[in-house]
Amino acid sequence: MKSFETLTELQPQVGEVIATSDWLTIDQQRINTFAEATGDQQWIHVDPQRAAAGPFGKPIAHGFLTLSLLPTFMTDAFEIRNVKMGVNYGLNKVRFVQPVPVDSRLRAHFKVQTWEALPGNGAQITYEMTVEIEGVAKPACVAEAILRVFG
Repeated sequence: MKSFETLTELQPQVGEVIATSDWLTIDQQRINTFAEATGDQQWIHVDPQRAAAGPFGKPIAHGFLTLSLLPTFMTDAFEIRNVKMGVNYGLNKVRFVQPVPVDSRLRAHFKVQTWEALPGNGAQITYEMTVEIEGVAKPACVAEAILRVFG
């Protein structure tokens, strides 16, 4: 895991990939749990027998499941030590580029796109998160996430 002592250490990192998470396996249980939590029970996600005859040959993860892993990937990839709190401010752009078949392994790369000072010893940071599928050329998801962090 990459560590930064303060928010200001990220400012000169604009334009750079700062960290990569560990791999995470997306199994059927995780997909089913997400389907139950969101009410999205589409067969392509939760019915392995029917999905086997579908366009991907097996179940695929929900795109929003992949996106929802942003906090998990982020906390696994890097930390900013001297902060009091951080809040999710939103997303600028999200693309689900490639389906994520069940039992795939994912990891995320984080690039600092912008760093803007905020009053109260804070910063608004936009990260580009690119979620990679092990062994696949195209990413599963590319998202611009905006966080407000205060030291």
